[in-house]
Amino acid sequence: MTRSLAAVLLCCALPLAAQQSPELDRKLTAKIAESLTASGVPSVSVAVVESGRLAYSRAFGYADISKGRAADAATRYAVGSVSKQFTAAALLLLEEQGKLSLDDKVAKYFPDLTRAGDVTIRQLLSHTSGYEDYAPQDYMIPEWAGPTTPQAVLDRWAKKPLNFEPGTRWQYSNTNYVLAAEIFEKVAGQPLLAFLAEKIFRPLDMSSAGDCQAAAPADAVAYTRYATGPPRPAEREGSGWYFGAGELCMTPSDLARWDIAILQKKILSARSYDEFTREMKLNNGDFTHYALGLQTGDLRGMPTISHSGEVSGFLASNTVFPNRGGAVVVLSNQDGVDLIGPLSRQIAELVFLPDRPPASDQEIREVRSILEGLGRGKIDRNMFTANANSYFDDTVLGDYRTSLTVLGELKSVSRVVESLRGGMIHRTYRAEYEKKTVGLNVYVMPGGLYEQFLVVAQN
Repeated sequence: MTRSLAAVLLCCALPLAAQQSPELDRKLTAKIAESLTASGVPSVSVAVVESGRLAYSRAFGYADISKGRAADAATRYAVGSVSKQFTAAALLLLEEQGKLSLDDKVAKYFPDLTRAGDVTIRQLLSHTSGYEDYAPQDYMIPEWAGPTTPQAVLDRWAKKPLNFEPGTRWQYSNTNYVLAAEIFEKVAGQPLLAFLAEKIFRPLDMSSAGDCQAAAPADAVAYTRYATGPPRPAEREGSGWYFGAGELCMTPSDLARWDIAILQKKILSARSYDEFTREMKLNNGDFTHYALGLQTGDLRGMPTISHSGEVSGFLASNTVFPNRGGAVVVLSNQDGVDLIGPLSRQIAELVFLPDRPPASDQEIREVRSILEGLGRGKIDRNMFTANANSYFDDTVLGDYRTSLTVLGELKSVSRVVESLRGGMIHRTYRAEYEKKTVGLNVYVMPGGLYEQFLVVAQN
């Protein structure tokens, strides 16, 4: 008999390792289960690294809906473009061995490709080459159902005119990583996957990591969604399409072991890690926010090294927080839904910013209520300070009513940033209406009264 989702959430979200943190379990488990239920996604699997060790690993929901098979912490998921950082690491290891340089021109290995004498391996790995992306679509197109070869991909896409002069723009392109992986295999004289297993997966005890084409019965089943409909089985890509660009499957805890290696600078040399994680700049000095198979950025001031992934039926998010010695991995077996990004952010805030918790449901309800009142030209003056009440005179309330009414239904309110200023809490929000999105610029006194509540137009 098929178990209910609630039962799966309760009984099968089991810890993988003995070092599971009770404190993290208390903070995260209910939140993750709640987010999964609200999303309608079959399953989500999460791993968290704290203080350089795997501290949390749980799965929630169904790996296979039709069979009622629950996901667990040993269930493998496709990680999509998270695979790119492993391809980049493999090339860095070859550079350490003196077998190539990342500043080698493509022409040294594939002279018949477009502008091969002007494009470097480093530009491939940083998406600044100009080669056109062969897979920009976020849905399964008919061509991908059949098999292909890396050479066929290069013959078709890497012999086109470049989209821009090398080094002058940043544009995401899977073609770059198919070519980078082909260069790797030509230089190394062995398959990329075999090299990764030898140099990275086995040394780090990443026993689940491998090619998604070599599927196992215990792997998560791929699902998709049409608009806001129910999960539907997703067709998978044929062999050869994501060579070097998105071909890996693994568990979240094994991906977390790789994150720990990044934090501890294992596998690669210190110099290689500097190259690996250093943001590339364009020829004119502009930022790209991308290193070598890794995005660079920050979350509420915390530096991040991250990458997301998507292949048919799967979404992945992997974020390392170097200043916190931590990482958050979130994997799911359904595409077409905005779950893993927001959930990854919420987990990171709960774990690494405990003194700055994310917005509570009560906070969002209160802000939404005030905004809806302003749409009617009214406020509860007991919620505001004397200064704010003086601001909201008849003219202001009239303009708020008139300008907000034409925006249509208020769809959602979300907090963007929280900070301290002038002895108050300063918060900004994003308010999405039916016809337009606006910003909110808010100050809250220590006692909870609103000193400021401004609606700000956004272009």
